[in-house]
Amino acid sequence: MAKQKTAYVCNDCGADYTKWQGQCVACHAWNTLSEVRLGTATQARTARFDGYAGSAGKAAVVNLSEVALEEMPRFTTGAGELDRVLGGGLVPGSAVLIGGHPGAGKSTLLLQTMCYLAENMPALYVTGEESLQQVAMRAKRLGLPTGQLQMLSETNVETICDTAHQLNPRVMVIDSIQVMHMADVQSAPGSVSQVRESAAYLTRFAKQTGTVLLLVGHVTKDGSLAGPKVLEHMIDCSLQLEGSSDSRFRTLRSHKNRFGAVNELGVFAMVEQGLKEVKNPSSIFLSRGEGPMPGSVVMVVWEGTRPLLVEIQALVDTSPMNNPRRVAVGLEQNRMSMLLAVLHRHGGLMTGDQDVFVNVVGGVKVLETGADLALLLAVVSSFRDQSLPQDLMVFGEVGLSGEIRPVPNGQERIREAAKHGFKRAIVPKGNVPKEALAGMQVVGVTKLTEALDAI
Repeated sequence: MAKQKTAYVCNDCGADYTKWQGQCVACHAWNTLSEVRLGTATQARTARFDGYAGSAGKAAVVNLSEVALEEMPRFTTGAGELDRVLGGGLVPGSAVLIGGHPGAGKSTLLLQTMCYLAENMPALYVTGEESLQQVAMRAKRLGLPTGQLQMLSETNVETICDTAHQLNPRVMVIDSIQVMHMADVQSAPGSVSQVRESAAYLTRFAKQTGTVLLLVGHVTKDGSLAGPKVLEHMIDCSLQLEGSSDSRFRTLRSHKNRFGAVNELGVFAMVEQGLKEVKNPSSIFLSRGEGPMPGSVVMVVWEGTRPLLVEIQALVDTSPMNNPRRVAVGLEQNRMSMLLAVLHRHGGLMTGDQDVFVNVVGGVKVLETGADLALLLAVVSSFRDQSLPQDLMVFGEVGLSGEIRPVPNGQERIREAAKHGFKRAIVPKGNVPKEALAGMQVVGVTKLTEALDAI
């Protein structure tokens, strides 16, 4: 009998080692190595999908110039925001991973999507955490059509693939990957071994049968996807559903997509009928007060393939402590501290004895550098207690020497602001459009002092 081989895999980065050790050499994380049992050579040869399409024969070698370039066929999910994040729809044979915190709405979103798809094609929903009665009660509460959707309550991966081979669905949901298990893997469900092998088995089935595979993944306390990091390398698209418990809005963001743009953003609203797509997200994040307020300015961020208007608020107050606080919600705190130093050196405004609080309204996370200029102007407005015009829009990257650098898709951002009624814009000089926009006054700046003079 062949000896069972084992390896130790890091949960954070996916690096593997021959023996256990306290610290991962690759990512320097402590106590993240878990034991993985490797299959023998005999098991590796027999772990094929005999009888499934694509399992027979050897792969042929072709030249790159001979590869057909026609676009891969897609089909819509019925939700425009979900199609946008996926890159235009679902691709046959693709594996999509949807992660999120408990209660974010992962199962609700997939149940709505599957009920819509089941009316046009065979669809299979596999639930491992909830019973069939619980899923049926949710579908009834949401008022979804349930006549065509096929359900299966099972956690064994081999049984699921055998059943799916008989039913031949075009779309299959696994809810969730953390409760799936394989009989030949000697570890508990949810462990690194089970999650890794189960995901690999299901992904091979999806590729060889042309089935769209939708996997639900849990999120740990620190916000990362539970299970080994290698899980994200197996799948074709990784989506993250985010939203706070005190807000009815949910944002769906793509972190990896082999068939579309990365960092695409979709916005949903949680209502009594489930998750409803928000087709104009800028109107949500621009719910401003009736009159102008100090410390408030609007900027345009670029999310994936579309511009999005958000409001940045700043509050500057005298600090009673020797070490003033720097708090940034929705922005990078280290970058805010750097920009405050630039403001002191090149703008002549010292905030060393002031508490600075910065917030992006609506819970949006702004990760791009195009928010630098808007952040500094909001800080100046709050520090001087002077309101900026409500029809003013700002964006631009600020360098350490006080220069204002252009950002990508600048003209598209200006046009988006003009559509929402903004009349003025302070932007980098390199982003000023060659042809003036009707009703929009665009001021191009190259230095931080010019931007301060413009307001």
